[in-house]
Amino acid sequence: MTGSLKEKVDVLKTCVIIPTYNNAATLAAVIEDVAQYSDHIIVVNDGSTDHTADIVKQYPVVQFINYTPNAGKGWALRTAFRYAIDKGYKYGISIDSDGQHFAKDLPAFINKLEEEPNAVIIGARNMGQASVPGGSSFGNKFSNFWFKVETGITSPDTQSGFRLYPLEPLKKMRFITRKYEFEIEVLVRLAWKGVKVISVPVTVYYAPAAERISHFRPYKDFFRISVLNTILVLISFLYIKPRDFIRTLFSRKKMKKVLDEHLYNPHHSPQLKAISVAFGVFMGIVPIWGFQLGVAIFLAILFKLNKPLVIIAANISIPPMIPPIIFLSYKTGAIWMGANAMQIDFSSDITLQSIKKNLQQYILGSITLAIIAALVFGLITFIFLKLIGKKQAVSKAD
Repeated sequence: MTGSLKEKVDVLKTCVIIPTYNNAATLAAVIEDVAQYSDHIIVVNDGSTDHTADIVKQYPVVQFINYTPNAGKGWALRTAFRYAIDKGYKYGISIDSDGQHFAKDLPAFINKLEEEPNAVIIGARNMGQASVPGGSSFGNKFSNFWFKVETGITSPDTQSGFRLYPLEPLKKMRFITRKYEFEIEVLVRLAWKGVKVISVPVTVYYAPAAERISHFRPYKDFFRISVLNTILVLISFLYIKPRDFIRTLFSRKKMKKVLDEHLYNPHHSPQLKAISVAFGVFMGIVPIWGFQLGVAIFLAILFKLNKPLVIIAANISIPPMIPPIIFLSYKTGAIWMGANAMQIDFSSDITLQSIKKNLQQYILGSITLAIIAALVFGLITFIFLKLIGKKQAVSKAD
């Protein structure tokens, strides 16, 4: 079994990366465990102050990266990725050095790699077992939630350090984090590049609390992770999701898939879909330019609306639509302003800068226009879906 696996690892040009910091008590066992399945082992000594270096030197098969001072797990992984790419490896499997993971699960990664050669593969732990610390379970749920918000992907264990990375997409990427939060950054940014994120179940061992060695600093590291997630959410709402929507618009196949999965989704009522469209149109017009999509997605999640329909409808304010929206907002606002209304002519020269000419008229008009447009688009969507439903019912009856 291990012999054939080693051959697969060779053919697939895969290495196993073991970042370590002051885990001398468990490192030797981890190396020996991994060596049963692979001859391509890279140990990164992230500034350990114990006898880690002496342990690694006992294993000639290990490729050793050693530096000081300690820079963080993220930096250790980044260093290993650069090294592995330079050595010609195509994939890197990271495994923790504290004995939490087991090399017996490596075959699961390799088998899944053969099925999905361009994906990130996460070793999903059973977080429901009794030995899992409460903090780890909460942190994992927290991370999974924000990963879905940032990427739209549901993953059972985004905090697992047992992962297989395709190295090709990492070649030109530049990262901003160096510590534990790097594992979130790299996962989100690979997903944004279109790299598939999948999972395989793995075994996990948590030592008793008295024996457990952890370098995770609950307050500092959780704060850093929270700051990173804030940045990633903003980037996702302000750039990634609009970018993906525009790409969908120009892809007939993707647009058809979106409509089939969401507009014609039988699990959502016509009322919910109509409300989702109406809400999206409303958020696309209200005068919070630059934050419309982000706020729309957040509220769609909060109120359990059909998020894709909200996003599609909110993009009513894409650049070509800005001049007519501003023009109609001023015209609508003139109703409220009476004799003090400012008259403008419609042209392609109308921009967001035009708003400054009469801010009050624009704000009143845009809110009114947003409500009217939302009602109109919501009603049209509802009637359309009802007609489609009746047509399908008649077809089934025939």
